[in-house]
Amino acid sequence: MGIKQIAVAAMLSGLAAASASAKEGGDQYPNGGENWLVGAMPPPGDYFLNYAGYYDGELRDGSGDKVPGASVTAWFDALRYVKVTDKQILGGNWAVHMIVPIVHQKLSLGGGSKTVTGLGDIVFSPLAIAWHAGNWHWVAVLDIYAPTGKYKSGEPRKSIGANYWSIEPVFAVTWLSPRGWEVTGKFMYNFKAENKDFRPAPGAPKMDYDSGDEFHMDFLVGKRFGPWGVGVSGYYVKQTTDDKLDGKSISSALGPWSTGRRGEAFAAGPSVSYTTKTGTQFIAQWQHEIEADNRFRGDKAWFKLVTSF
Repeated sequence: MGIKQIAVAAMLSGLAAASASAKEGGDQYPNGGENWLVGAMPPPGDYFLNYAGYYDGELRDGSGDKVPGASVTAWFDALRYVKVTDKQILGGNWAVHMIVPIVHQKLSLGGGSKTVTGLGDIVFSPLAIAWHAGNWHWVAVLDIYAPTGKYKSGEPRKSIGANYWSIEPVFAVTWLSPRGWEVTGKFMYNFKAENKDFRPAPGAPKMDYDSGDEFHMDFLVGKRFGPWGVGVSGYYVKQTTDDKLDGKSISSALGPWSTGRRGEAFAAGPSVSYTTKTGTQFIAQWQHEIEADNRFRGDKAWFKLVTSF
């Protein structure tokens, strides 16, 4: 079996969504999912967030060119619960959270396509700490991604889970000016475990596949006008370690990928928010992936609800 087929199948394995979004290029985190006030954790209480949206993309190789016959579309909805406590750790409020995603995915690969619907990979955090100082707000989090999504070894078109655990330290910061300006950034580094149940094709022997660790960030620059907010949001993702198959880096000489199949992408687009008098927030946004190598490249449309209960 050619390394191209192995690499494509590996990258697409579990291609659906985790943590509220269509999964592109082996991610577990839904890049671009956070923006307005992400570094400004609310006061102690119980909060509900709902992320809903759509992703449509085509696979790109190491030169950014389309890989024929490889595309994905996905609808997603994720339910998130956040508990902010009045307990203090290092002078900041301690919080916990969990996200449960549901995904409907259609994946085309090699001329054929399959559709699957189900639970994606759940993310939870036992440790989030938030601080506030004047116009500055920041939060440190340790997220854990669990392989709860459906996974069928050797058939990525029937998979919506990544089939590996990962741990992700997070640091988010928000600056709010008295004139209504906001600048927000969320910085993350994802440490991924191996998928030990990978098959390049149905019936093939199992192999260990390591998707490679990643740095990624979400960003927003926006301005508020009363209850409305208008801005530009997006994300940048850069894979920092090689994809490996049974401990060996994927070679560029054996397929369309650059050595190690290290993915990279940048996306941006308009974002609009509206906050009611009771504090409920609605966010709508569109993000276009301007550049992408060794990953899917496409468009995301989001709708987000944030409310207390």
